[in-house]
Amino acid sequence: MHVDIERVADTRCHTGEGPLWHPDEERLYWTDIPNGRLYRYDPARDDYERVLDDDIALGGFTIQEDGSLLCFRGAGRVDRFVDGRLEHVTVVESATHTRFNDVIADPEGRVYAGTMPTDDELGRLYRLDTDGTVTEADDYGYDIPNGMGFTLDRERLYLTESEANSVYCYDYDRETGALSDRRTFLDLSEEAGVPDGMTVDADGDLWSARWNGGVVARYGSEGAERGRIEFPARKVSCVTFGGADYDDVYVTTALEGGERGTEGDGAGALFRFDAPAGVTGRPEFRSAFPVE
Repeated sequence: MHVDIERVADTRCHTGEGPLWHPDEERLYWTDIPNGRLYRYDPARDDYERVLDDDIALGGFTIQEDGSLLCFRGAGRVDRFVDGRLEHVTVVESATHTRFNDVIADPEGRVYAGTMPTDDELGRLYRLDTDGTVTEADDYGYDIPNGMGFTLDRERLYLTESEANSVYCYDYDRETGALSDRRTFLDLSEEAGVPDGMTVDADGDLWSARWNGGVVARYGSEGAERGRIEFPARKVSCVTFGGADYDDVYVTTALEGGERGTEGDGAGALFRFDAPAGVTGRPEFRSAFPVE
C-alpha cells in the first residue's frame, strides 16, 4: 500500500502515543507517555506546540462532551485538561502502583482504560461509568493492554494485548458496558514486532501499529491483511484518522531512549499521510465521566 508519508512534527518523543483528533479545535493531540507531555498539532498552520509538561506519566486521554480532555496518568490518577491546566478528577486506588496505558470512550460515554503490568502482576482493564463508578471490566490479566476500537455495529470491542501478540474481540453490551466472550481476532505471533495502538476506519477495517516492526498494517473485518505502510522508525506506536473529512492519517512513533541511528531517522516523530482513495476514519466517541 503506497502512500506519501509526511513528518509533521519532528519531536523525539520517548514514547509518542495516543494521537486523537479534536474536531472542535481542528487540531491533533498526542502524548509522550513517561515524560507526562501533551502535544498539539495545528494542520492549518503546519505547526505544533507542547501544551503540557508534567512529571507524572500520561498514558492516554479521551475528549469529554464539553471538549476538555480526560487524562489517564501515572499512579492511578485521572485528571481533566482544560484551559491549559490540569484539574484533579479521581484516583483509581487499585491502580496507584502502576500507570494507565491506552484508553477509549464508548458510545455511551463510558471509558475503558488499561493499566501497565508490574513485576508483581499483569495489567488490568477498567471501566469508568458515567455515574462516576470504576470497576474492572473483566477478570483477565493483560501483558500490556493496548489499542482498542469498536466495530461499526457497536456490538464488539477490539482490544490489543501487546506481549501476547494478539488482538482480541469482545462482545460488547452497549446498554450495560459489559464485555464477554473474549476470542482472538488477530494472532500476530509470526509477525515482526508487537501490536500496539490501533483504530477502526469507516469501512470497519482495523489499522494496527507495530512496535519494533516499523509499520502500520491494515486488516479487513474478517482478519485478512489488506496492506501495510512502512515508517522510518522501528517503534510505531499508534494510528488515528483526523482532518475535517477524517481522510488524514496520523501516526505516532517512539525513540524510547535510543538513538535515531538504530531506531530510525524518524523515531519519536509524528507522521501524516493521505488515506487511500475512498477510505476515511470516523470521529471517536466522547467520554462523559463526571468531573465535578
